[in-house]
Amino acid sequence: MTAFITHCWKSARLDLFGIIACVCLAWGHPGQVRAESAAAEISLVKFERTADAILLTASVKFELSAVVEEALLKGVPMIFVAEADVVRQRWYWTNKKVVSAERHMRLAYQPLTRRWRLNVASGLITNAGLGMALNQNFEQLSDALAAVQRLSRWKIADVSELDLEQNHLVEFRFRLDLSQLPRPFQIGTLGQADWNVSASSSQPLVLESVK
Repeated sequence: MTAFITHCWKSARLDLFGIIACVCLAWGHPGQVRAESAAAEISLVKFERTADAILLTASVKFELSAVVEEALLKGVPMIFVAEADVVRQRWYWTNKKVVSAERHMRLAYQPLTRRWRLNVASGLITNAGLGMALNQNFEQLSDALAAVQRLSRWKIADVSELDLEQNHLVEFRFRLDLSQLPRPFQIGTLGQADWNVSASSSQPLVLESVK
């Protein structure tokens, strides 16, 4: 009887050690965890001035996780939001936000045509308001994502709104807006790194003249 109990105790300890070893291996390979939900990265931000507008061009690098792609293929639209705040720097007080701009990009898969549709607007995109958005169709998801990741000559302010003799910063943010997902998905994504697509950047407003 004593030998049987001893054998069971040793087996339980081995099982416990096995679990601990697996956990340690998972923690010991952070690169593999990051590969499952790679963070977004802003690789380019530049500003241009036309006669009456300030334009922003930016590139954001990210890869969608398998769970996000699966949701897209099941007909759940994903909405990406780009935000730009132009802030005047003040040495004597806190910085002052001068003007803000938003761009909402709704990416959806159309099973009947097997094509990807991208709607772009300056505000919230609803089913009733799709007519007010710029619409594009793509054959491949990679092409649709490339359009989402590249913001080209986006107007973020009128020249008349800024005192260009003052120093300004542009706070640029990009994210997958989970608050616009259907309610069951919002609950299911809480704390899930696979759904985290976000990046931000703060840079001085250095203007290039349009050639």
